[in-house]
Amino acid sequence: MKQFAELVTILGTSTKTNDKLNALSDYFASANDKDKVWVIALFSGRRPKRTISGSLIQLWCSELVDLPLWLFEESYHTVGDLSETVALLIPDTLTIKNAEPRPLHYYVEKFVELAKAEEEKRKEFMIQSWRELANPVERFVFNKLLSGAFRIGVSQKLMVNALAKTVKLEPSVIAHRISGNWDPATISFEELLSESAVTTDSSKPYPFYLAYALEDEPSSLGEPDEWQAEWKWDGIRGQLIKRNNELFVWSRGEELLTGKFPEYTVLKDLLPDGIVLDGEIIPAVDGKPLPFALLQTRIGRKNITKKQLQEVPMSFFSYDLLEFEYEDYRNTPLSTRRKKLEEVVATVSHPALQISAIVNFNDWSALAELRSGSRNQGAEGLMLKKKDSIYQVGRKRGDWWKWKIDPLVIDAVMIYAQKGSGRRSNLYTDYTFAVKDGEKLVSFTKAYSGLTDKEFAEVDAFVKRNSLEKFGPVRTVKPELVFEIAFEGIAASNRHKSGVALRFPRINRWRKDKKPDEINTIGDLKKMLEIYGK
Repeated sequence: MKQFAELVTILGTSTKTNDKLNALSDYFASANDKDKVWVIALFSGRRPKRTISGSLIQLWCSELVDLPLWLFEESYHTVGDLSETVALLIPDTLTIKNAEPRPLHYYVEKFVELAKAEEEKRKEFMIQSWRELANPVERFVFNKLLSGAFRIGVSQKLMVNALAKTVKLEPSVIAHRISGNWDPATISFEELLSESAVTTDSSKPYPFYLAYALEDEPSSLGEPDEWQAEWKWDGIRGQLIKRNNELFVWSRGEELLTGKFPEYTVLKDLLPDGIVLDGEIIPAVDGKPLPFALLQTRIGRKNITKKQLQEVPMSFFSYDLLEFEYEDYRNTPLSTRRKKLEEVVATVSHPALQISAIVNFNDWSALAELRSGSRNQGAEGLMLKKKDSIYQVGRKRGDWWKWKIDPLVIDAVMIYAQKGSGRRSNLYTDYTFAVKDGEKLVSFTKAYSGLTDKEFAEVDAFVKRNSLEKFGPVRTVKPELVFEIAFEGIAASNRHKSGVALRFPRINRWRKDKKPDEINTIGDLKKMLEIYGK
């Protein structure tokens, strides 16, 4: 655990990619194999689920350090992060001297083991762990793992490159082998990276190929006839796999979604065996995508009702073929893959499987005109792909680009503020915004990204000077700061006071040139809903 905590410290504080790469490489070269498997799991999104509630953690820590709960809560509000609060409150005097160091895998596997244990057993484990961990940094990392909220600023690509330096495999090979459905508690490091893991796991997806946002005019890409244009759909990126007469659906976040979308079950009998399709999971009727807000009504539900199946039917909009008849197609040109994909979809001929249409154009200006109507197609913009491109691993520049439409924007005033988490735990960086409704202000969205560190510091100072009321960690502030809020879509919502919900809201800019009485109105939001909502 000490070694892992040291690694997390370097990764969390360093701003240089090479320093992070070297720290990861050193870890993989020296850590025990079971811990290495868990680090791969943690850094690729396979975090253990929370087994102990935050309220119990607060209670047990308060009892251990003999602190009234009200004072613990005040400390928590000041620090802004529960894991850090607990780590700081436990004094060195309670640390067990010369405690035997335990490896990372001991703690994470114990979390899983205690998931259904009696409360007293879990309390005993927590207090023992807090006392035997040597310092606040180790306790902080331990608490983060336990909370299920462990996140660190390391891309999977960086982790894969670090592994490649120690196991002598190509990064693309490693990325494929660590994907899919495996259990870090039972698989060995050698098994995880072996070729046999690929052949024995029928469900194993391929690493996704990701595009960069187009920064220049599309004419900078060269001749239009060298490029294929498609709509950029607003759904869940996924892979549809059929192997050994079994069907699997994976999200880009490597979540197995097969059971969540029963509409795809019929494809097991219609698709050829040994095939992997890349595409978008989208609700659609008659081949036309429905709004993302409807997809959200299906996400996370364990049981799908007959009514939901009828009202929000799912389709898989395929746009690439990665495997056919068990042959890896990724290194064949896109034009070849596309031709074979069209044949497959035509043969299946079922509404659950669509093909993402190619957007035909003769020149870049004509394509720009088509792009302006993306929202009418239920799309976020266009994808541009080189016709001779192979299917690569991760985010690469050159062959695939996303050309998104400009976001929708609205001017609003900040009315509430709350401290952030992590490195922002001492700053007010999470804000609630409102628009005008006559003489009143109506809150309509929250946002916590889009400002520079300097601007966040300025807003933090304003909040501390201009707080009106306190509700736990939330501060009501004078409605004086105006911001332009950007978002990708808008939908009607009964859960929000404003009657609308925004898609991907963020701060676009601080409108220091505007006064609060110049902000937009609830009527402006409703007009946007009429035009862009569905």
